[in-house]
Amino acid sequence: MNKNMQNVKIIGTGSYVPENVLTNNDLEKMVDTNDEWIIARTGIKERRIAKDNETTSDISSKAALRALENAKLNPEQLELIIVATNSPDMIFPATACLVQDKIEAINAATFDLQAGCTGFVYGMITAWQFIVSGFYNNALVIGGETLSKFVDWTDRNTCVLFGDGAGAVVLKANKTEGILSGHLKGDGSGADLIKIPAGASKNPTSHETIKQRLHYVKMKGNGVFKYAVKYMKRSTISALEKCNISATDVDCFIPHQANMRIIEVVAKVLGIKKDKVFINLDKYGNTSAASVAIALDEAVRQGKIQNGDIVVLTAFGAGLTSGSIVIKWVK
Repeated sequence: MNKNMQNVKIIGTGSYVPENVLTNNDLEKMVDTNDEWIIARTGIKERRIAKDNETTSDISSKAALRALENAKLNPEQLELIIVATNSPDMIFPATACLVQDKIEAINAATFDLQAGCTGFVYGMITAWQFIVSGFYNNALVIGGETLSKFVDWTDRNTCVLFGDGAGAVVLKANKTEGILSGHLKGDGSGADLIKIPAGASKNPTSHETIKQRLHYVKMKGNGVFKYAVKYMKRSTISALEKCNISATDVDCFIPHQANMRIIEVVAKVLGIKKDKVFINLDKYGNTSAASVAIALDEAVRQGKIQNGDIVVLTAFGAGLTSGSIVIKWVK
């Protein structure tokens, strides 16, 4: 333990998306939809789909190794691995344990975190607290999903939305600024808006649950839109207020990549200019807990984030959950 270093910074980012691309034109051949309808309502043009034998731990491990390489950290130096996912390899063991084995991080503690699409932000804030307290000196946080395996490809309202991928960051204790503040919230009253109804203790797998297609993502889109805008706005403001920073001072705003209209409304109500908002939704669709993580890695590698920039990550997801984190980018 090292209790002298109370700040935490990101020292490495990485991401990975499967090779298979599913375009809107491809979806036109599968369900009653079309490219124009999908783009107008979501902003999505294509998404990546994992192979049948490609698991969440597989793609998460690839993103993790890229983040470690970027951080110039060996896997055996890792002390903690958190995997945020809603599509684990299995109910148990934890996907984080499988990642730990695949990347040979032999000294790391491991656990999964489920907080819907907000999972990566929850994971970052959790790891941040482990390091701030002095319990660990570094941590790997991954957002990884293969939600395509849980999508009903006969339901045009949901199958057009989701894609697969993984993103990762390495956090480390630091003497100067890094993570400045964060905010998390849960609201179980909205649990019915986004869910997979069967496959766990409430509705164990049976012939009836399979017949009713209850093992796939179910979503009430209109309700989700309203909650997403309200909670991402409130969460971002709360996190910024904690460190006395105005939304107009944000250099790079990375929201959950769920829907273009949600992103545009949230940025507008916060007063953040369009050129400060990072978007890759059109390429990957909604990758759930991986969304913000992939976007952060791409923003860094594309030079959209520079030393000293104020970066805000915000997300919303099933639970309902919401969360934001404010970072002063330190190289």
